[in-house]
Amino acid sequence: MPTKKNGKIAMARPTKSDDKKLSKVISFRMQMDVFLEFAKQCSDANLTQSELHRDYVTKNRVEVIARPKASSDAKRAVFLLQKASNNLNQLAHRANADSMNNLVSEETYLAVLDQLKQLNQYMLEQVGEAKNDCRN
Repeated sequence: MPTKKNGKIAMARPTKSDDKKLSKVISFRMQMDVFLEFAKQCSDANLTQSELHRDYVTKNRVEVIARPKASSDAKRAVFLLQKASNNLNQLAHRANADSMNNLVSEETYLAVLDQLKQLNQYMLEQVGEAKNDCRN
């Protein structure tokens, strides 16, 4: 039961200073097999999940490998590739629908599909090159 001290109610334990308070919450998701391994580590160390995470971070037990930041050119390229990919998808759907309704010949349909496949392959190659450029 709380007691009065100097006209104020005294709590059972002293309040922590601001630099000692744990005020920021960090949460994330993980795959079940990774979680089970982590839970085993917690159990083996006799620590809570939060305590083990704090231990990893504060004692630098984790190697952080920073991802390279995408340049504005790379961001623009991704944006344009997404737009082009969406357009290719719309063209493929239209060609398929027109073919199913006999609005285009089989020859025209196959030619359109061939061109779309070539464009798709070219775009995938460009994405691969962009990824390699980011790694170097």
